[in-house]
Amino acid sequence: MHSLPVLLTGAALLSVPCAIAQMSPGGGQQQSSPTQQTTPGTQPGMQPGSAMNQATTSNQDPNGPAAMMDKAFVREALQGGMAEVQMGQLALQKSSNPDVKQFAQKMVDDHTKLGDAMKQVAQQMNVKPPSSLSGKDKSTVSKLSALNSDEFDKAYIQNMVKDHKQDEKEFKQEAQNTSNPALKSLVSQGGQMIDQHLQMIEQIAQKNNVVASK
Repeated sequence: MHSLPVLLTGAALLSVPCAIAQMSPGGGQQQSSPTQQTTPGTQPGMQPGSAMNQATTSNQDPNGPAAMMDKAFVREALQGGMAEVQMGQLALQKSSNPDVKQFAQKMVDDHTKLGDAMKQVAQQMNVKPPSSLSGKDKSTVSKLSALNSDEFDKAYIQNMVKDHKQDEKEFKQEAQNTSNPALKSLVSQGGQMIDQHLQMIEQIAQKNNVVASK
């Protein structure tokens, strides 16, 4: 998703720490639905109250360089997550591929939930959530909207593979670098979710003979 100055190089896709549908080696998905797999407030470390409490106990200088990097990450992650939700909603409308539609629904659900948790951490850090997509994300959504169903599926899958590879690195880097306990917990779990999403979309790409763009 989307470039983060200094720290991030790609889209800061948000991923909620909820259960992800496990896929078989052949690409088949389990019967359980996204709603069954994702139960709000049941994941350790994801309760908004605990995250906010952790944020208030951080000894980090709120105006220091490390805090500024954290704020940049949070801001871009929120913006990237907003893009993921909109692209997922678009995929639900345009795609006729059941695998793509299931993945898109998961993107909407997961990124909405993590976005809600991230906004509470952002509030404690005095970070104002973005109100609109970045110019790059608006352009991507516009291009995807103009494609027919088959063209859309290919472009959407390629975009998701590329973005999740970037996000996996970015979230791991932030989890290692931040000293903010609430952000570290949330980003660590978000990184795990991104990894699960990446495995899922890579299997969908393989199943549909889509070669991810470099």
